[in-house]
Parts: sequence; structure tokens; C-alpha cells
Amino acid sequence: MKLTILGGGGFRVPLVYGALLTDRAEGRVTEVVLHDLDAGRLSAVARVLAEQAAGVPDAPTVTATTDLDDALRGADFVFSAIRVGGLEGRADDERVALAEGVLGQETVGAGGIAYGLRTVPVAVDIARRVVRLAPDAWVINFTNPAGLVTEAMSRHLGDRVIGICDSPVGLGRRIARVLGGNPKEAWIDYVGLNHLGWVRGLHIAGRDELPRLLADPDLLGSFEEGKLFGVDWLQSLGAIPNEYLHYYYFNREAVRAYQQAEKTRGAFLRDQQARFYAEVRDPGAKALAAWDRTRAEREATYMAENRETAGAGERDADDLSGGYEKVALALMRAIARDERTTLILNVRNRGTLAVLDGEAVIEVPCLVDANGAHPVAVAPLPDHATGLVCSVKAVEREVLAAAESGSRTTAVKAFALHPLVDSVNVARRLVEGYTEVHPGLAYLK
Repeated sequence: MKLTILGGGGFRVPLVYGALLTDRAEGRVTEVVLHDLDAGRLSAVARVLAEQAAGVPDAPTVTATTDLDDALRGADFVFSAIRVGGLEGRADDERVALAEGVLGQETVGAGGIAYGLRTVPVAVDIARRVVRLAPDAWVINFTNPAGLVTEAMSRHLGDRVIGICDSPVGLGRRIARVLGGNPKEAWIDYVGLNHLGWVRGLHIAGRDELPRLLADPDLLGSFEEGKLFGVDWLQSLGAIPNEYLHYYYFNREAVRAYQQAEKTRGAFLRDQQARFYAEVRDPGAKALAAWDRTRAEREATYMAENRETAGAGERDADDLSGGYEKVALALMRAIARDERTTLILNVRNRGTLAVLDGEAVIEVPCLVDANGAHPVAVAPLPDHATGLVCSVKAVEREVLAAAESGSRTTAVKAFALHPLVDSVNVARRLVEGYTEVHPGLAYLK
């Protein structure tokens, strides 16, 4: 089975390959093709993968190419983890937004809109190529903003594109662990959009244990989200929000923390990964060790400004291991071998949330089999969550419309309607600022 990884020179690719090395079953991935526009990055990552595979019998073969059509042709699965504009672009997204006093995070608020506007046209081109060159392939999208990009690709690929994210998985794992349950045996009642969802129940052996957690302040305050959001607020919500909702519920504090930080997250990662790729260019460097060291620092500093604002302290060691590669492997197994499983995924709504139309991509538990991912029926969201989901989905639709039409006016509308951008004039200045620094937005007229 052939797996093509788009963004194959990206830093997180070894996580996916490491997961593939543990799969010894019939029908496993035997061929991995890495695609990236940067040949130097491809070479560096290929060295890491070669060291990972050392001593592993029948490890999947790895080839690298800068030719997108060659990479896609004949693929069974396409894993998309591209970053249009690179980390320099992410740093620019943050800088332009913070100068206007609004959030520049890569998937939330102004930064997420800017990232989406330059990513959607590229993702749509990829989707069209997949239809032409690998019509039977399944596309697993990890490219951010994951929900928005998955919806853009679904207009060409239908249900054969599925978005994944490690954030809900990590949240469910933390809740199950603090409740003394096995995360693999827990049913997580999770619903929303990507980076905008809530756990409303966690069932272990048929019993919802979330009320027990919410009723115990000590237990509730003992894990990441309890520290980040505060016990009182979680009890008020009656649910556990995805960590990215901290940008909404504590927006002023988050913006202030990012403005005062020595570096934005994008600038930190840009400089950190530049050091990694420079180090691995040395033929004598130990590529895998360099990657492990860099990854550990990356995970430990994740959302550091938010945790500092909340007084949440450092991340728990159990939360530093990643997780999206496990979701990707489980998804591929379920489809390729009909190994039925349940995963939280980004898929078309199909009536799951009545407040959104059927084509809207949402993030919910899905039953996965050889025919793809099927969203599970969920109870309606409370009003406060419904309002936020509908508002952000409306913004995503404006982003898609702007990307399709090239309308600058529609792009301004997308920024202005976002709940974390509080002024039409700010929205206009954001579009001006982003089109100045991003050549990829030159299509907006």
C-alpha cells in the first residue's frame, strides 16, 4: 500500500513514519513517498526516517520528490500536512495581527483567516490533482486550519477527504486518565468545529463519569484544562472545552501575553526548526537524535503563553508524546482493512448538527470502516456554544468564498465577522497588512 505525504519535509513527518514501523499486519503501508517544495528539507527528513528504520525488518521504503504529480500518482492514501508560506508566513501572520491588537494564532482569529486564505487555493489544487491522478485514494488532512481546509477539499473529493487533529484525542485521554479509566475504552461525547469543540460526557463501561469530574474541584484542577481554564469556569460551562477555546474565553489576556512575549510561537518555531535543518545538513550529524531533542522542546513549550497567563505551570510529561500520527494510522487501518473503530474526526456534517448544513465540516466522533468515516448522532449544543460554532463557520464560508472569487471585499468581510476581530476598520487594515507580506494573497483584488 502506498502512502504519499505532502509536506514531506515537515518536522512532524517522523511521527507518522514511526507509527508505520510498528504496523506489521497484512495490508500495511509498504511504500512512503515524501513530497515537498524544498529539496533540502526533504533530504533532512529522509535521513531521520532512515535512522528510525535501522534494524527494522521490512520497513516501508521511502522515496522523496519535488514533483507533486509523481508523488500523487497511484497513491492509496494521501496525508496532507503542508504549510503554505512556511513558518516565516506563520510568524508574519502573528506579527501583523498583534500590531492591530488582535490574535494572530495560526488557526484562530485573524491569523487563522490569513493562513486559510493562502492555503485554500493550494489545497483545492491538490484535491483536483488527486481526483485526476489517484481517484481511489483517501486524503487525510492535517493541514491547518484543518476544518476549513478539509471543507475546501471536500467540495472536490466528497467524503474521501477526512480531517484529523490530535487535540480532541489528547483532551479525551487526559480526562479518562484523571478519572482512572482506560482512554482506549472510553466513549467521548465531543462536538464542535476543529479547535472549537467541547467534551460534554465521557463514558466508561456505559456510565458518564464527567459529572463526577466536574463535581470534584481537586480532581478538576489537576490536569491541563482544569489549570488552563480554571475550576469555576469549567463548572459553569458544565463541559470541558478544547484548549484552543482559551483564545476565546480569555482573549484579552492571551493577546497581551503574546504581545509581551520575547518571540511569537511562529517565530520561535521558525528559528528552532532552522537550527534543526542546519544541523542535519552536516553529514556527520545524528539526525534522529537532533529531531528528538528539537521535538521535545517544541512539545514542552506548546501554548506556553496561555499556560503562563493562567498560572497553569509546565505541561505534564504524559502530554508530550503527540498523538495525531496514531489517529492517522488507526484511520488508515480502519479503511484499508475494514478494522472498524471510533475516532474523533473532521467530516461533513450530514445532519449531525442541525444548526449547520450538510456540507459543513464539523469535528465529532465517527464510526470508521472500509467505506470511510460516518459521524455519530450527537445532542444539540447549548446556546452559547451554538452561537460560537455558527459564527466561526460563517467566517469559514466567507474565507472559502474569498478564495474562490479572489474578492478582497469578501476577505475583509471574513475578518470583520470573526468574533475575535472587533472592528471593520481593523479588518480592512489586516487585509492590507497581510497582502503586503504574503505574495500568496496577490490573488485578492
